[in-house]
Amino acid sequence: MKTFQRRAFLKTGIGAAAFNLVPRYVLGGPGFVPPSEQVAVAVIGAGGMGMTDARALLAEPEARIVAVCDVAETADLRDQWYRCIAGRKPVKRLIEETVSKTVPGFTCAEYEDFRLLLEKEKGVDAVLCATPDHLHAPVSIAAMRAGKHVYCEKPLAHSVEETRLVARVAKETGVATQMGIQGHSKTSLQLTAEWIQAGAIGTVREVHAWSDVGQWATGQGRPADTPPVPAGLNWDLWLGPRPFRPYHPAYAPYNWRGWWAFGTGAIGDMACHNMDPAVYALNLHDPLSIEACTVGEVDSEVTSHGGIYRYVFGADGARPPVTLTWYAGGLMPPYPEGLDPNDPQQQLGERKNGVLFVGEKGYITCPGWAGMPRILPLALHRSFTKPEPTLPRVKGSHFHNWLTACKGGPKACAEFGYAARLTEIVLLGNVALRTGGKLFWDAGAMKMKNAPQADAFLRDVYRKGWELREG
Repeated sequence: MKTFQRRAFLKTGIGAAAFNLVPRYVLGGPGFVPPSEQVAVAVIGAGGMGMTDARALLAEPEARIVAVCDVAETADLRDQWYRCIAGRKPVKRLIEETVSKTVPGFTCAEYEDFRLLLEKEKGVDAVLCATPDHLHAPVSIAAMRAGKHVYCEKPLAHSVEETRLVARVAKETGVATQMGIQGHSKTSLQLTAEWIQAGAIGTVREVHAWSDVGQWATGQGRPADTPPVPAGLNWDLWLGPRPFRPYHPAYAPYNWRGWWAFGTGAIGDMACHNMDPAVYALNLHDPLSIEACTVGEVDSEVTSHGGIYRYVFGADGARPPVTLTWYAGGLMPPYPEGLDPNDPQQQLGERKNGVLFVGEKGYITCPGWAGMPRILPLALHRSFTKPEPTLPRVKGSHFHNWLTACKGGPKACAEFGYAARLTEIVLLGNVALRTGGKLFWDAGAMKMKNAPQADAFLRDVYRKGWELREG
């Protein structure tokens, strides 16, 4: 674990004398964390999610953002989910304006290439990766090998092979890691698991999870026209490890999730959030089989936003086999018999996002992002005696949980070991979708027993110079 050498400096006589000379604003007030105890963070990826994460980190006293990196100077996302203008320069301006309120004259370093940032910024303790999916593994692995702690947005990687490599490097380097599944820090996640383990709905053999998110790209094949690259965008660096293709606004700055080369579709975007309660509560590991179907033909370029994915997990100790079904693009599981779909108190999840555990005695449903569980029918919910807490709770935010780990505390709740397990399960759904048919998974060999053609979808192809080395 990387130590904070700045702390040692302050313990010396020179450091103590210098501290008496610093301006009053450095000393702060209640809740203030001195610079020597802050985690110096570099934000890599300053699009919509990078802007959102930067705002969240700026609210954490234990973090200090010292550098920002993105291949685009600006990115207009006002018509998209994030409703903002993002990019390297707007995020840099946000950081400087916020920090300068307490540290006048503060400047945030600015980079276009993350590799140069890691080479030059020796004072960086940790990296936040909020790039498109196809750069999650290259950024995270490079940062960990440089001795930096890493927070990576979901999904952890773009392919099953990358997911395993990221987890392996995290274990080898011992840095503090966290995947951006914020619901994993909620008490509601532990409550869901405790209620299931306490037998609130009896034995669970079936789970359904869903999201209506995912309509980024439509049609089939790549765009035919080749508009000019916008000013301030390094398109070659945006492609990163992917073989060259002409720029098109259908790919960037927003809709990259809808293309197999860059994103992982609706399941990659949302299943890491909404399948998390099932994987955590039931301790799900390598599925025995996976099958998937989609609305319409599966395209070789464009991801599918609507589909149903079914995983079968074997028994684990006292837990029987479990079937987990994912619904994308607005599809939903059948409404359980005996429940009133018109009663707001009996709705599944929050309608558009959620999870439903099916037990022998009843149901537990949670909103998306691991929200607060409810037992159905309502009579069963009212009669259930809530058990005493048995699982550890997360104190503070998802970022705080990671920053504590960066400073030598316990592992973060969604560290890359767990994150890799969850992400691999999610990405296997895309492998099944693109391969077709029911696939039988050999986790140890990382191959489908009955479909050698699936190998192409378990791995990525890299441009020369971007290969991810094993050692």
